Order: sequence, then structure tokens, then C-alpha cells
Amino acid sequence: MTDGAPFWKTTPLADMTSEEWESLCDGCGRCCLQKLRDDETDAIHHTDVACRLLDTQTCRCTDYHRRFRKVPDCVSLTPELLADIDWLPPSCAYVLIRDGQDLPAWHPLRSHDPDTVRQSGASAGGRIISERRAGNLEDHIVDWPGEWPSAETTPARWRPPAIRRRRS
Repeated sequence: MTDGAPFWKTTPLADMTSEEWESLCDGCGRCCLQKLRDDETDAIHHTDVACRLLDTQTCRCTDYHRRFRKVPDCVSLTPELLADIDWLPPSCAYVLIRDGQDLPAWHPLRSHDPDTVRQSGASAGGRIISERRAGNLEDHIVDWPGEWPSAETTPARWRPPAIRRRRS
């Protein structure tokens, strides 16, 4: 850290230790949801269908260290890959830091409480289904995984501050 600033404000993503990198994940589970890409428009369609290894309540991988053996298309997020990924949620810490933003107040690195992700409405927990039970993915298309947590689900203390415009 420099001048008491947290590491995510002072260390480029590519220079973070693996511990720092891993701690950026807030555990929302949105990146572990199945996505469909439209062949004609290239648009991403999010679903509420979770990877078979994701616990649908806690949003924790049930076999994190062996996930690549069990789910060969699981993505290992890296700073290099981050530049090309277009399906991460806008509230994802990796996206925010990549784009020069700060972490939201509900992020565990700021709140010091992993439950604030659920309390903020950012977590997918409790509103997703395992791919083992889902059936046809097209029947599970939803918008919320690709959006910032809504005002309806996010308590005021964790919402981004309103942008105030100066009057001319």
C-alpha cells in the first residue's frame, strides 16, 4: 500500500499478488451463470442457470481447486483475459478496477463483511438454479446478472452516490 491507500487503488491488476487478485472477487456468483451469445448480433443473454459446481445459495464453488478438471470450459480470469471479456457484471471488482473505478461500499474488502454482497442485492444466491436441473437455457434468460444491483434490492447505504450536475 502507498500512503495508506488500499492495494486495489495503488496496484495495477497485472502486478497484484495471487492473494490480492483472489480477494477482489466479491463472491456474487454472477460470473458463474451460463450465458448465451446471439450468433447474429453477438449480444450476450444472461441466464439464471449456475454452473453445476456453484452452490446456488452461497455462490461458492463446491470444488474450487479442481474446477478446471470438472468443468473444462471454466474461465480462469487473468488481467490479460479481462481485456477481452464482455460478459462480467458491471459491479464486478475486476471490471471496476480495470476501468479506473473504486469498489462498491458493499464489497467485502471495504465492508469487512462477506454478507454485505448478499445484503446489497449483488449476490445471485437464492435466485438461481443449477444447470443440473435447468433444462433448456433459453427458458432461463434474465437481465439482472448483467446489470448493476437495482435500487429495489440495494439498501441506500450501498448504492453508488447519485451524480449531481452543476447548473449552468
